[in-house]
Amino acid sequence: MLTLLLIAIPLFMAGAIFVMGSKSARQLALITGVVELLVTFAAIWVEKSGNNPELLTFNKQWIGPLGISYAFSLDGISLVMVLLTTLLLPVIIYSSFNKTFRNPHVFYGLMLLMIASMIGAFTTSDGLMFYIFYEFALIPIYFMILIWSHAEGRARITLKFFLYTLFGSLFMLVSLLYVYQHSHSFALEDLYAAGQALSAYEQGWVFAGFFIAFAVKIPVFPFHTWQPATYNAAPTAGAMLLAGIMLKMASYGLIRLVLPMLPEGVAEYGTWALVLASVSVLYASGMAIVQKKFKLLIAYSSIAHLGVLTAGILSGNAQGIQGGVMEMLSHGIITVGLFVVYDIIESRMSHDEMHRMGGIREVNPQFAFLFFVIVMGSVALPMTSGFVGEFLLLLGLNQYSTALTIVAGLTVVLGAVYMLRSFQAMMLGTSNAHTQHFAPLNQQEKTLLYIIVAMIVILGVYPDPILSLSNPSVETLLQGIH
Repeated sequence: MLTLLLIAIPLFMAGAIFVMGSKSARQLALITGVVELLVTFAAIWVEKSGNNPELLTFNKQWIGPLGISYAFSLDGISLVMVLLTTLLLPVIIYSSFNKTFRNPHVFYGLMLLMIASMIGAFTTSDGLMFYIFYEFALIPIYFMILIWSHAEGRARITLKFFLYTLFGSLFMLVSLLYVYQHSHSFALEDLYAAGQALSAYEQGWVFAGFFIAFAVKIPVFPFHTWQPATYNAAPTAGAMLLAGIMLKMASYGLIRLVLPMLPEGVAEYGTWALVLASVSVLYASGMAIVQKKFKLLIAYSSIAHLGVLTAGILSGNAQGIQGGVMEMLSHGIITVGLFVVYDIIESRMSHDEMHRMGGIREVNPQFAFLFFVIVMGSVALPMTSGFVGEFLLLLGLNQYSTALTIVAGLTVVLGAVYMLRSFQAMMLGTSNAHTQHFAPLNQQEKTLLYIIVAMIVILGVYPDPILSLSNPSVETLLQGIH
């Protein structure tokens, strides 16, 4: 029942906001976000206590003869992903309170539809339903960028984003249907058994299809070309949804579908995917170093971090998977924090060109300090959330290949280069004509930054609640693989 509520609440409220119009649309959306978070905490309590586990499952046949069901369940891994979604939803909505949107009821209604779709992907235990939710999430964000972006060429950018990711997902559908031919059911447990019964050669081809689909959305080099332009064109709230939550559906798919379904295919043919993920780290880090605009730097930084995430997950061991779950949560929080910083700067400077800034710390030391904490999380400083996830990812990857670990580990060094250089360019030095009148933070901006900084520090100092929540599910998944 709780699982169904997590999907039904944003769906119902999206419809209500569409019907009611602009009046109180953002307030209703924020209330929806808070309620979703409370339901998530209730689900975590049920999972931890072991009482009434039936509250975490829902299963009704959709097309019975084809083995397709409205099947949803929550375990430790999916709960962390739902927690990521419901933690960030109120933050993203509240961050847009200082914006004026035309037709705000449509904007927030689309946002809630997207949230319902992403939660559906994180909680379904039916392979076809995962594909449907995975694809449906494209529609709301497509219209959010197309209608509310002010970037030149937004129609071309959004069309490329939509077609690129839609075409990539067809590889997943073909792979899914191939396994279904051997299971005659889309239930994940049946797909796991059918996939494991395939030969290593067959698993390798099916794995290639899944990986291409997920590599487009993560994104992994060379399937990444849609991402920087899309981030740059998207309204800030849309970029937060994309980077903070939506891209995690793909990395979650690697854990939930690929590893337990195709263990021999990953073991025999996964090296090329790990190499591409490691190359992503180097390529994206190099691109981030040469960026002039802060928003594009965030985009390339995300590709670099998600390269490490992908490599760690595909190492296929407990540390790599646990690190992947933790890093998805941490990366989502940190990336949304960086976009909040971008939004604050852009609202005052009307641009994000870093070389035209400098000395903001002299004018607004509180903002500079909070920004610095987020930067430290991004570069994986110990006692921040970024360190825990990346440490576990590299630990898991090292069990697979020391050489790839060294390459992927460069994200820490290179990340420090581009993040600290950007902080120095914008915050340090002497204020100039562009920054000397940088306005103090208002209460909304302070609240957002305090919440994000608190999450980064708390998860870095005490990550055990998250790791202990996901660990039993990770162990169960690995037992199924072996």
